[in-house]
Amino acid sequence: MYRKELIEYLQHHKSSISELARQFEAKPADIIEEMEHIRKTLRHEGLRMRITPASCRKCHFVFNRDKLDKPGKCPKCKSTWIQEPEFLLEKA
Repeated sequence: MYRKELIEYLQHHKSSISELARQFEAKPADIIEEMEHIRKTLRHEGLRMRITPASCRKCHFVFNRDKLDKPGKCPKCKSTWIQEPEFLLEKA
């Protein structure tokens, strides 16, 4: 698809899935699929993915780093005011 462009972009811009979807004019689900593949193959590129995990803006609960998409609601306070995870690629 546009994996190389995503890798290049993420080396210079910290972005969420929705920001990437707008930037590349794609569906968020397609971006998540590409990000899963990128995460698995970065070792061969000499890069690593820095993930700022999703968090609740109300109670500040921090979600697991493994989840790439935005959770629906906070398991602690049940709020839907969730900050999306953000991604940046750095040299390993």
